Amino acid sequence: MGERKVLNKYYPSDFDPSNLSKIRRPKNQQTKARMMLPMSIRCNTCANFIYKGTKFNSRKEDVIGETYLGIRIFRFYFKCSRCSAELTIRTDPKISDYVVESGATRNFEPWRAEDEEAENRKRKRDAEETGDAMKSLENRALDSKREMGIAAALDEMKSMRSRQAAVSVGEMLDALRRKAEEKEKTLEEEDEALVKSIVFRGSRNYIRRIPDDHIPTSDGGDNFKRSKVAEELSTKPTDFLTLVMQRRARIQATCSTSMYQCNSHFRRE
Repeated sequence: MGERKVLNKYYPSDFDPSNLSKIRRPKNQQTKARMMLPMSIRCNTCANFIYKGTKFNSRKEDVIGETYLGIRIFRFYFKCSRCSAELTIRTDPKISDYVVESGATRNFEPWRAEDEEAENRKRKRDAEETGDAMKSLENRALDSKREMGIAAALDEMKSMRSRQAAVSVGEMLDALRRKAEEKEKTLEEEDEALVKSIVFRGSRNYIRRIPDDHIPTSDGGDNFKRSKVAEELSTKPTDFLTLVMQRRARIQATCSTSMYQCNSHFRRE
């Protein structure tokens, strides 16, 4: 087995390399190449998606008559993994990428659209500045202003981070605790003020409502229509119970209104 691993070969003394026949290969000769798909494509025949990184046994050839700044352009032939339709791509040295020639469609890639838009803006700017010194000066002034704004924002962020780095964890917790205590104290004061603003029946500031059937007399006394009420009660015994229920409902409505005001205030807080 050792004779198959020699590094040097024996050449006889009468060996003449010029006597060897030269093989003339065509310029567009195809060679086999194992490659990975550089992009995601979709087959036009069976609509199969072939993703980036899929390995293929392809045939490679030179594109005759096409170069870019002396760089050769290559074309690759391979088959779809589902329907075996022939697909063709070639290199594009101008954009340092590959271009689909036939048999498939390249999937949409948003970053490529952004790059193309940026390239178009740059090309348009260069065309505007060509032969126009004032336009070139204006663009440079805008660029310098933008750079100054970015630098100022970076300085502000650095100063903010330095200020935050000087504060310890204990100080931050103390500040949060003090803030929570102040907020709780403020809520308690507001609740006390709300309670004091509500006038109850037993308080000094309570104002009694004068009934509609009140008839003041000349001597300052209160003379209600007791005879009429007594007459009505004598004729309808159930009216007394109705009057009691109405008074009880009125008291409950007053209490409910006070509690509703308190609950509404708490919900707003």
